[in-house]
Amino acid sequence: MLLSLHVKNLALIEETEVEFKEGLNILSGETGAGKSIIIGSVNLALGEKVPKEMLREHAQYALVELVFGVENEYQRKQLLKLDVTPEDGQVILTRRITAARSVGRINSESVPASKMRQVASLLIDIHGQHEHQSLLHASKHLEILDAYAKEAFQGKREALREAYLHYQALKKEQAEALTDESQRARELSFLEYEIQELKEANLCPGEDEQLETDYKRLLHGRRILEAVGTAHALTAGGEGADEQIGRALRELSSVVEYDPALNGIWQQLSELDSLLNDFNRELASYEADAEFSEEEFQRVEERLDLLNRLKVKYGGSIEAMILQKKEKEARYETLKNYQQYLEELEQNLSSAEEDLKSLCEKVSRVRKKQAKALSELVRQALLDLNFLDVSFAMEFSRTADYTVSGSDEVQFMISTNPGEPMKPLGKVASGGELSRIMLAIKTILAEQDLIETMIFDEIDSGISGRTAQMVAEKLHVIAKSHQVICITHLPQLAAMADHHFLIEKSVVDQSTISTIHRLSEEESVKELARMIGGVKVTDTVEKSAREMKELALLVKKSS
Repeated sequence: MLLSLHVKNLALIEETEVEFKEGLNILSGETGAGKSIIIGSVNLALGEKVPKEMLREHAQYALVELVFGVENEYQRKQLLKLDVTPEDGQVILTRRITAARSVGRINSESVPASKMRQVASLLIDIHGQHEHQSLLHASKHLEILDAYAKEAFQGKREALREAYLHYQALKKEQAEALTDESQRARELSFLEYEIQELKEANLCPGEDEQLETDYKRLLHGRRILEAVGTAHALTAGGEGADEQIGRALRELSSVVEYDPALNGIWQQLSELDSLLNDFNRELASYEADAEFSEEEFQRVEERLDLLNRLKVKYGGSIEAMILQKKEKEARYETLKNYQQYLEELEQNLSSAEEDLKSLCEKVSRVRKKQAKALSELVRQALLDLNFLDVSFAMEFSRTADYTVSGSDEVQFMISTNPGEPMKPLGKVASGGELSRIMLAIKTILAEQDLIETMIFDEIDSGISGRTAQMVAEKLHVIAKSHQVICITHLPQLAAMADHHFLIEKSVVDQSTISTIHRLSEEESVKELARMIGGVKVTDTVEKSAREMKELALLVKKSS
């Protein structure tokens, strides 16, 4: 779950830190106090785009940090797949923002925004102010149904995706294969030339590395011979090192019997004499065998030039050139037997389409069965959210062509009044109703969702009275199995809080800042009174707030 949020230099927030708890965390405050900044901060930490105006005026940088506690084994395994290892059971997402750029980090390691979004999708689910508007798009309906039915698919959905990608690859290959005869002849001729060029090169893996070594040796042959000759002269014959060491050895040999302490020194010098003799024999052998002919140098240079020219043309390494040769030979054979290739491609495409069609039908059958169950659950949840008489169903149709999701189009159908026929959701539901429908769906999906933290930003849009009370109770139900963070302006929701936070705006040193802090029980009652009564809070209003808090406690105890 989300343990803490730390924000610095972001919009109206100078610096604040909030520690969230299990259950229902409610955030309230007057309009303009900065409630939206809190959700904006969370979104930034989760990898969303950074609006330039979010950086606090005159600040050099802004910082957002989210600390998540990870106890769920499923989440831990999924995070490991993304190469993210919880440290002391925690994952820390940080975003540092300047006027020029932003840097995201996961547990202190810099990562791209795309990876932050991937990790965030495992840890938190945010229902923003306008997310319910996505219900107006039929594509969202299919997404919701598939999320509900994911266990029932038993791998069919993944198999469908693979079959679709294979089918599309074959379609693309067929489209590219239908070239005219003259173009095919030109390609054959060019392939023949390239294959012959690669064959004549007689490529051998590792040859270029050996040639580079030989080239350096031959290029510096005269300098090598001079150095070897000088080294040999200094270490062998005449007044060389071997003669000097031999003389020293003879001197020590004549006195070693008089002092045992000299025995070790004599042994070391004797070993040195033996090593030097071996060294001189190897050096003399190298000098005798060394060959630095101009002919050999020219052969190595020409071979290297050829290989380097072919590398530029065919892939940068001998291994890549060998692979290219095989691919070109395969393409050449295909073009030589083109009619047979086209017939095989047509057969493969037909077979792939049959497989895809079969999987689409299997997935569709699962969806239709699950749609009935989900529709009834949504209907029941809507009744709980003060839809007095509601019918809900899903209407299926077929797509014009195959898609990665199959061939189903799904549309939510609803009737909110007795006797009225069901119509597409977008043509019937108001903004407030869409918000409640999305909450109903979130409630159902939450029961099987392993994401522990859910954030609702103004889920109460367009509702009041009894409906608001029922929404509050629904949030309480979700919060029994998930951590819920909810921003609200309704006292009914705030009264249900397990933990109540207040966002306030004030002027300090002629600068406007927003702060957030957790309220005590008494402070929570006073905030409820403000939410009920507005500017003037009377004793009667405060009494109503206290009663609302007590009733909420009774509801929580009885559920």
